[in-house]
Amino acid sequence: MRKTTESHQSMRNLAAFAGLSAVILFVAALLVFATLDAEFQVLDDYVSELGAKGKPFGLWFNLVGFLSVGLLLAVFGFAYGRILDDRVFGVLLVVFGLGFAMTAIPIEEHDGASGLSRAHILAITLGLAAWMFALARMAHITTVDAQVRRAANFAAGLFLLPMAGQLLQAWQMPLTHRLVFTVVFGWFLWTSVQLLSQRELTTESG
Repeated sequence: MRKTTESHQSMRNLAAFAGLSAVILFVAALLVFATLDAEFQVLDDYVSELGAKGKPFGLWFNLVGFLSVGLLLAVFGFAYGRILDDRVFGVLLVVFGLGFAMTAIPIEEHDGASGLSRAHILAITLGLAAWMFALARMAHITTVDAQVRRAANFAAGLFLLPMAGQLLQAWQMPLTHRLVFTVVFGWFLWTSVQLLSQRELTTESG
């Protein structure tokens, strides 16, 4: 029992560390590299443009803002899946993290139809789909605390709002991009804080 409890706590610590590190690193990379790129418009350009092929700091942004952050998110997914004792949920979050990491493939800034740009878009699309499926999966894990499940449902609902706004042409795609990132990383931040709080996330202690 002691070994199981220690393993559970180590997974909590790992998930919290990886989740918080991913959020902090992504925000820091965005702020730093947006400042270094005089051509980048925070409200009008895609985040991916910071790592576009040919950009002076593109390689570094892709390595820090996408690859490193994505790998941290994959670690979070592995650990959180172990905490909730649900392999499918964990695998889905790991897939999201790896998909995010693969967005380190640089886009062609003025050619959205190029092979590189298509690979970049495919990676983030598959990753986000895996994240949504993970939240849907969580809603049906009966051992997960009700508040944790409500938070997942709330995040999923918020995620759909930017998409609806885009379909209704209420705003441009770059803003949709920002809102989606805000919702996703907001969920990782909230979840990581819950893990640090030592609040039990399941109705059955691991």
